[in-house]
Amino acid sequence: MPLRWLIGVAAVASAFLAMDSLRLFSESPLLDFVITVQNHYYYALMGLLLPLCFLIYPSFRSPKSLWLDGVLSLAACCACVFFFINAETMLDYGWEFSAPAYAVWVSYLLWALIMEGVRRSGGWVLFFLVLVFSLYPIVADMLPGPISGMSSTASETASYHVMSIESILGLPFRAFAQLVIGFLIFGIALQHTGGGRFFINLAFAMFGHVRGGSAKVAIVSSGLMGSMSGSVITNVLTTGQMTIPAMQKNGMEKEYAAGVEACASTGGVLLPPIMGSTAFVMATFLNVAYTTVALAAAIPAFLYFFGLFIQVDAYAARKGLVGTPRDELPSLTETMKQGWFYIAAFMVLIFLLVYLQREAVAPFYATGMLLVLNQLSPSHRWNLKAGGAFLVATGKLLMELLTIMAGVGLIVGALSVTGLSGTLVNDLLYLAGDSTLLLLLMGAFTSFFLGIGMTVTAAYVFLAIILAPALIQGGLDPMSVHLFILYWGMLSFITPPVALGAFAAASIAGASALATGFKAMRLGSVIYFIPFFFVLEPALILSGTSRETLFATIKVIVGIILIAGTLQRYVLGVGFLDRAGPLGVVGRALVIIGGGLIALPTTEVIGINVGDAALIISGGVMAIAGVLMSLSEAADRDAPTALTTES
Repeated sequence: MPLRWLIGVAAVASAFLAMDSLRLFSESPLLDFVITVQNHYYYALMGLLLPLCFLIYPSFRSPKSLWLDGVLSLAACCACVFFFINAETMLDYGWEFSAPAYAVWVSYLLWALIMEGVRRSGGWVLFFLVLVFSLYPIVADMLPGPISGMSSTASETASYHVMSIESILGLPFRAFAQLVIGFLIFGIALQHTGGGRFFINLAFAMFGHVRGGSAKVAIVSSGLMGSMSGSVITNVLTTGQMTIPAMQKNGMEKEYAAGVEACASTGGVLLPPIMGSTAFVMATFLNVAYTTVALAAAIPAFLYFFGLFIQVDAYAARKGLVGTPRDELPSLTETMKQGWFYIAAFMVLIFLLVYLQREAVAPFYATGMLLVLNQLSPSHRWNLKAGGAFLVATGKLLMELLTIMAGVGLIVGALSVTGLSGTLVNDLLYLAGDSTLLLLLMGAFTSFFLGIGMTVTAAYVFLAIILAPALIQGGLDPMSVHLFILYWGMLSFITPPVALGAFAAASIAGASALATGFKAMRLGSVIYFIPFFFVLEPALILSGTSRETLFATIKVIVGIILIAGTLQRYVLGVGFLDRAGPLGVVGRALVIIGGGLIALPTTEVIGINVGDAALIISGGVMAIAGVLMSLSEAADRDAPTALTTES
């Protein structure tokens, strides 16, 4: 009980600090007499949240570890208080380069505590990566040419890591402190006020009656909730508890149901308007408004979810699955009556984000409105226990992300102080030569590999420093490059042998983990191509005229219909492509290749001059030939072809 109180108080204090720093209460921050420089705020926030890590994630499952964890927690608090008190002095006298001995020793302490916090909250993979990079400046001059850099002494490294604004307090941490906190609180408030259940009921009311309706419900509801939570695994384990059994009840195989949930939750992190927390870090990297990132991500996210819908619809048609009778589904009118305030809070959020351009304060206003309306609703009103659970969940999530962002900042700082980031960029460009395509393939592989075992944001930040500059110098659009590495960093959640999102869904469905991973990989196949499409054709991320954007989007939609449908052996508007034998196999392959050629954007960027007309005509011819070769001969299988055909 005391720990819950401590977490709740830390959550409230952190939210108050964040709102005060954004001048939500008055034009002059209420804490002006305490926080005179921005570093005051950062160290105060760290002092509130970092100590919680050692109490929430104990060293051992034994009461004896309480003493050790208590000491570590107190040490973290004291170290942050020390830097809070000396924040202004540090800036005035440049302590990050020349600090007194006692400040260096406290820097060592906070560095070690953050590393231990990363291990507990981020896992061993991230811990070892951060450890290696944070120590790198000490030995940088001893390493071989391609990975050598300017070295620093241990004391200089510790001082730079802790007291500069380029390492622990670097860009990832600042994005968290200035932008992300409000959106995390809004997402948690939405979940704890019943938003998850509302969005599932809304999706059932809208799509439950169509064929494959339960899977389409999972796509919509999990996509929306994933956008707010920012965590694939968490979203699978929450919304999946409701959507996976519903899909199995609808007649879907357990591996298929788990694969749909894994793909939908993975796509949620790519879906505006919130996109988890990574989009805010991306906006900070690119030095653009968050709404610019959200708008750029809109069409690619739509295309991914459209591909999922097409696959689900084709699967349902092939299996002969019908929708749930309307009388067994929630009423759309009643659902809206009971949860209209969720939509209202979303509208306020979007209005403040897009129209007023108040992205930092928007989630706080939307959260305040949501909580007030929730307390006015008799069916959703919180009691003290529910309010406490909300604060505890908020404190835990803020602590986890702060610890990870501080750890990732150590990587940023190491690359900054040694100059390695510029060296690696030049090495990548040298290896790729003049081939933009090779650079993209190298980038895709690197992004996928680093996405294994790391959080989405941690993998993105690392790649944004190392890989993005090389791709941009290769002549690619900066926004499309950053979205490219985000997409490929996400793919490990649905791609075997790792596929953590698919494995989590498999545990709920009682299915084979590996089989679910391959099923999810097939279902989400469109996501492997979309990043290449918008890198080669920036019009897909709204970096072109409206005519170019419309033309490029329609091409990709046609390609997705052909590719996704053929993977399920049923193409919307055409019928079953399930002819047996070599002829059918070759035919289906031709349809997939034809769809890919139609969707493929201009190839001039990668040095191949093939016009749009040639790609569309050749792709169309191949697709038609493939359809004729693989079209089913069974006359009794003329199933309905409309995407929303009722049962």
